[in-house]
Parts: sequence; C-alpha cells; structure tokens
Amino acid sequence: MVISNLVVAFSAVVPLFALMLMGLYIRHAKLMTDTELKHMNAMVFRVFFFCMMFYNIYNTDISEVFRPKLMLYGGGMVILVAIIAALIVVPFEKENRRRGVMVQAIFRSNFVLMGIPLVMNIFGPDEVAVTTMMIAIIVPIYNVLGVLVLETFRGGHFAVLPVLKGVITNPMIEGALLGAAFLLLGITIPEPILKPIRQVAAATSPVALIILGASFKMNTVSAEKIQLGFCVAMRLIVVPAVVLGIAAVLGFRGVDFVTLVAIFCTPCAVASFAMAQQMGGDADLAGNCLIFTSGLSCVTIFCWILLFKTLGMF
Repeated sequence: MVISNLVVAFSAVVPLFALMLMGLYIRHAKLMTDTELKHMNAMVFRVFFFCMMFYNIYNTDISEVFRPKLMLYGGGMVILVAIIAALIVVPFEKENRRRGVMVQAIFRSNFVLMGIPLVMNIFGPDEVAVTTMMIAIIVPIYNVLGVLVLETFRGGHFAVLPVLKGVITNPMIEGALLGAAFLLLGITIPEPILKPIRQVAAATSPVALIILGASFKMNTVSAEKIQLGFCVAMRLIVVPAVVLGIAAVLGFRGVDFVTLVAIFCTPCAVASFAMAQQMGGDADLAGNCLIFTSGLSCVTIFCWILLFKTLGMF
C-alpha cells in the first residue's frame, strides 16, 4: 500500500517539474530570448488555453461533471482565504506595496498551469473535465480579487466595468463560453476542424509548463525575508492544510478532491508577478514568492498527494 501510494504521488508530481526543468535548460542554453519567451507566453495564453478550454467543455457531458457543491466550496474558499489573508497581513505588514502582494500570494495559486496536468497524471485525460469546469469558476474570482486587492492597497479605485470586461475577454473564459455554447446548441464540429483543436488542447499543459520554467529568473532575496517566508508557508502549508482538511470532513473525494488539491496546493500564480509590476506592488517580493513557492512545491505537492492518497481521499 505504501509503495503504491508513493508511486501515485511520484507519478503526479515528477512530470510537472520535469517539464519545468526542460524550460530551465532552455533558459540556461539561451535557446530563446526574453522577448521570444514573452511572445510564446502570450501565444500560449491567447491561443493554446482558448483551444484547451473550448475542447474540454465541448467534449464533455455537463450532467456528469457539473458539481455545484464543488464550485461553491472552491470559489467560496478562495474568497474566504483572501479575506482572512488581508485581516492577517494588514496588522503584520505596514507597507502597502507589500500588503497587496502578500495577500495575492496567499490566495492566488498557479491552478491554471498546474491543475489540469496534475489531475491528468493521477486520473488520466478522461477525468479532467471537472477540473476544466472549475477553471471557469476560479479564474474570474482570481482576476477580480487580484485587481481589488492591489488597487485597494495602492490607494486606487476599483472600477467594476473594466474588471468585468477583463474577465469576459480572458481567452480561457472565452473558450469555455464558446465551448459551452456549441455543446448546449448541439453544434457538431467536423473532424478535420476538431482534430487540430484537440491536438493544440493536448499540447497546452506541456508547452505552458516548459515556458514557465524558461521564464524563471532568480531574484535576489532582499530584506523581505520574513514576508517571503510567511507567504511561502501560508501558500504551501497552512492554506492547503485548512482548506483540504475541511474538504475531507465535508466528504469530497476522488477527482473532486484532487481538483481542490490543484487549486490550493499549487504555488503562486505567474500572473501575480505581472500584476504587481503593473499596479504598483512590490514586484521583487512578488517575484521571489513565485520562485520560492514554485521550487518548494515539488516537495510539498508530493507530500500532500502522498498524505491524502494514504488517507483514501482518492
């Protein structure tokens, strides 16, 4: 039993970080410039993720993957974690540039890039539809909360319409909405057209993880060691322990539970660094949170998967 659980945990985590290591080699070997990586990242975000969301929604049976309890719990917990993080961070950290970055590092995970491959490595490609549906719920919440937190702590104004426009025009949301429309309307896509969409969808996670690895730059750890350590511990240990412990008590099991693992155990989101740069946050702290949580998560995700597999959660 112990050996089989170790194999499951190993099989879930190693492929993710092997792809990221390939990306690190690409950077080390200078096979792509920073400009080329930026363009590749934009292509993956605008084209690959659109195709992945469209295909996974279009090619699923909504009656089998619709999980109102999971959607309510996952989305509600993201919001609750953000609120509690703000209540803890505000008295702990006096500088607003750091406050917004710290709150976002705690509640916003790299679920989009790492969630689907993590679930796929454990259950296979036929079970990722539930996770895809959750992306359509979690991503808008991340985007709205991210803007709200960073704007609040830099003294700006939270403009509802621009934020909603940004959510609706997100390629992942567009792909999900279009896929749902085709599915609900019964529109059949000819195989010669569907095949390339399927191929791009299958390539999305590997390419995205390679680009993620190639995009890493080691920032110097400044005087913000306490803030960094706090964010890393909250993101990788405290939040997963509390949220997943409650989920286990509430009866979440199988692919539903592993989807929650993908939401709450994965490292800080790549988008959190870009948003901190653009919205006056402490970009150095955001970058270090991204790098350290990504590096350490190869250990923590393995441990969480092993623990919950041993406890029979999936």
